[in-house]
Amino acid sequence: MRYIGAVEAVVTADVPDREPTVAELDAIEREMPVIEAGVALLEAQIVALDRPASELDERRIRRARRKLLAARRDAANGVETGAAA
Repeated sequence: MRYIGAVEAVVTADVPDREPTVAELDAIEREMPVIEAGVALLEAQIVALDRPASELDERRIRRARRKLLAARRDAANGVETGAAA
C-alpha cells in the first residue's frame, strides 16, 4: 500500500506553544467588554432554564441583552472603554 501524503508545504505553522503576539493581546483586550457581556447574558439565560422565568429573570435577561448590544455597538464604533468606572 502506498502512503498518500500532502505534496505541498504546510501553509500555516503548527506551533502549539506559541505565545500570543502583542497585537493579538490588544485585540482580545478590545473585545473583552463584548466577551464579558456575552457571558453575563448566558449566565442569566442559564439561571432561567431550570424554572419558569420570573419577572426578575426576564428583566435580568433584557438588561444583559442590552449590555451586550451596547458593547457590540461600542466595539464596532471603536469606542474605548476605560477600566476605571
